[in-house]
Amino acid sequence: MISAKQLSYTYAGTQSPAIRNLDFEIQPGEIFGFLGPSGAGKSTTQKILIRLLQGYSGEVNLLDQSLNQWGYELYERIGVSFELPNHYSKLTGFENLKYFGSLYANGFTDPGALLARVGLENDGPTLVSQYSKGMKNRLNVARSLLHNPELLFLDEPTAGLDPINSRRIRELIKEEQAQGKTIFLTTHDMSVAEELCDRVAFIVDGEISLIDSPAELKLRYGSPEVRVSYQDQQEIQYQDFPMAGLAENKKFLNLLRKVEVRTLHSKEATLENIFIQVTGTSLL
Repeated sequence: MISAKQLSYTYAGTQSPAIRNLDFEIQPGEIFGFLGPSGAGKSTTQKILIRLLQGYSGEVNLLDQSLNQWGYELYERIGVSFELPNHYSKLTGFENLKYFGSLYANGFTDPGALLARVGLENDGPTLVSQYSKGMKNRLNVARSLLHNPELLFLDEPTAGLDPINSRRIRELIKEEQAQGKTIFLTTHDMSVAEELCDRVAFIVDGEISLIDSPAELKLRYGSPEVRVSYQDQQEIQYQDFPMAGLAENKKFLNLLRKVEVRTLHSKEATLENIFIQVTGTSLL
């Protein structure tokens, strides 16, 4: 669906590239996460891929065609949810979706149904000027789905959302993938990436440090141990045991028989810890 080779871009009036020599490929039906702190180059890359920024160097192919060969017909096939709200604030949520839907040549999905999918079914008649930041973000996501695009670009789709609505948007993304959609997801929220992405790319200071699946990364960088927490008189104690030969480990088996086990967990690394280990920087 997407391939980039040696992709670089420098904003006018600056000397240092915002992104440099990016190489990545995204397969059909994949959720691909672009992960990094603010200013890492995530949004710049997305803006190039959706043709808002031109003058880049390198080679980019989108939907089996060079990006430079696409015209406005590209927007019939991709959907974009921007991080910052960009609605008509003097129109209602329903009117916004109806207007933007009218711009597509092949029709659009019922705005009411889309509002319900993002939890705004009771807010369609409300002026967008009265929406909270989270509501505007959810309206962004709804708008990206209007024309049933095959390729979605979602920039921080859960930013500013409470836990319930964040869960709703994550489930919506999974539903879109189940329908065969390909999703380019930019975020600095590692829990979102860990839950949703088939593969992730770590990007810092405009360069990709690593690309792999979250599961493989957690195996590679985690500790192959199991931690047991248990009650010992008035205190909680912890013991770690190697996973290798765990079923025959007498100390582990004896502990399970003698104590009141509170928790039992593998010591796999979190995606955030892996990011810091690989890139040497945090996500903040």
